[in-house]
Amino acid sequence: MNTMSASRAEATQHTHRRILVWDLPVRIFHWLLVLGFAGAFLTAESERWRLVHVTLGYTVAGLVAFRVLWGLVGTRHARFASFVRSPKAVLRYLASLLGGRPEPYVGHNPAGALAIVALLALALAVTSSGWATYSDMGGEWLEELHEGGANAMLALVGVHIAAVVLSSLLHCENLVRAMVDGRKRGTPDDAIRSPRILLGVLLLAAVLGFWGLQWREAPVADATVPAEAVKHDDRHSDDD
Repeated sequence: MNTMSASRAEATQHTHRRILVWDLPVRIFHWLLVLGFAGAFLTAESERWRLVHVTLGYTVAGLVAFRVLWGLVGTRHARFASFVRSPKAVLRYLASLLGGRPEPYVGHNPAGALAIVALLALALAVTSSGWATYSDMGGEWLEELHEGGANAMLALVGVHIAAVVLSSLLHCENLVRAMVDGRKRGTPDDAIRSPRILLGVLLLAAVLGFWGLQWREAPVADATVPAEAVKHDDRHSDDD
C-alpha cells in the first residue's frame, strides 16, 4: 500500500507542473483594475485631484467592459463558463476550505469566481453612478449611492485579499505570483495555448493612451488666481 501511495505521489508530481493558466490580458486587467480603483478611492474627496478621480473612474468602467467581453470570448480559464458555478459548488468549496483540505482548481475556485462577479457588478454600479453624479444627472441620493458602492467594493476587495492569502497557504501555492507570471500547478491538458501577448499590450497601450489624452486636454489654470478675477481683469483692460 505504501508503495502504491508513493507511486501515485510520484506520478502526480510529474503530471502536475507549473503551466500557463492566465493570459496576459487577464493579468493586465487585474493589475490595472487594482491601480484604478485604489487611485480613484484615494482621490475621491479631493477637488484638486478631481480630474485624476474621474479619469480613473472611466478607466475602471472601460476595464470592466473589456473583462465582460473577454469572459465570453477569451481563453479557456478566462471565460465565465469555465469558472462561474452554482451556489451549491460555492458552499462545498467553502466547506472544504474551512476543513483545511480545499478542493483543487486550476482556474478560479467557486468562491473566487463569486467574488469576481460581485466585484465586476459593484464596479459597474460605482462607475455608472459616478458618471451620473459628475454629469449632474442626479441628486444627493445618487452621490450617496456612489460612495456606498465604493465602500462596499473596498470591503469586498479586503475579503478577496484575505481569501487569496488563506488559499495560498492551504493550497501551498502563491496565487499572487500566478497573477504576475500567469502560471499555476496543473496538468499539461489544463494549460492554455497562448498568452495572447499582443492583445495584452494593446489593452495596456489603450489605457495609457487614454490617460495621456486626458492630461493633454486638461485645462491649465493658475491656482493662485481665481478664474472670475482673471475674467474681470480682462473686461477692465478692454474698457481702458
